[in-house]
Amino acid sequence: MKHSKSNAIVLAKDAQLLASGTGQTSRVDALEQAIAKAHKFGFDLHGAVMASDAFFPFPDCVTIAATAGITAVVQPGGSVRDQESITACDELGIAMVLTGHRHFKH
Repeated sequence: MKHSKSNAIVLAKDAQLLASGTGQTSRVDALEQAIAKAHKFGFDLHGAVMASDAFFPFPDCVTIAATAGITAVVQPGGSVRDQESITACDELGIAMVLTGHRHFKH
């Protein structure tokens, strides 16, 4: 993640990077780009992990990730609205790790 241009989302599974969505104006766009890339190359996202260089102040990315089969989220946290994404993860059965560390590359 730290080598990807912000805003960035990376998808990984079994110690392998499946796809990344980078340099987008929104994390939703970055996630949709990463999912499309993973599918283009035939990767199965069920059980994959989504990591972001920035927090998720809205639950939209969590919902999109769950629909794609992603089962865990890694993000720095720090938004005043973190609880909305945490609640969405709880409701969708997705694990979430808040690192407290942001990688932001321009």
